[in-house]
Amino acid sequence: MVLLEFSMTPLGEGESVSQYVAKSIDIIDESGLDYKLTAMGTIIEGDWEEVFQVVQECYEEMSKSCNRVTCSIKVDARKGPSGRITSKIDSVENKR
Repeated sequence: MVLLEFSMTPLGEGESVSQYVAKSIDIIDESGLDYKLTAMGTIIEGDWEEVFQVVQECYEEMSKSCNRVTCSIKVDARKGPSGRITSKIDSVENKR
């Protein structure tokens, strides 16, 4: 199971890019994968191929209307069950 955190941003499209992020969130939501939107990026949980396919689709959508796109990706791949998108946070909170 993979947790993938990414932040994709168009360059040269002004100060606020929320309209572009919203389109990516629609794509992620339609994928059916578990995800969490944060102020600095989005975390997706799924198989390797699934999460990278979603990132590809987000890029393709953004590049339709943007000439330059940046993307930062962080991956945590671990064998085992799903649900780590919340269980990792719960584990830390339970130790406080």
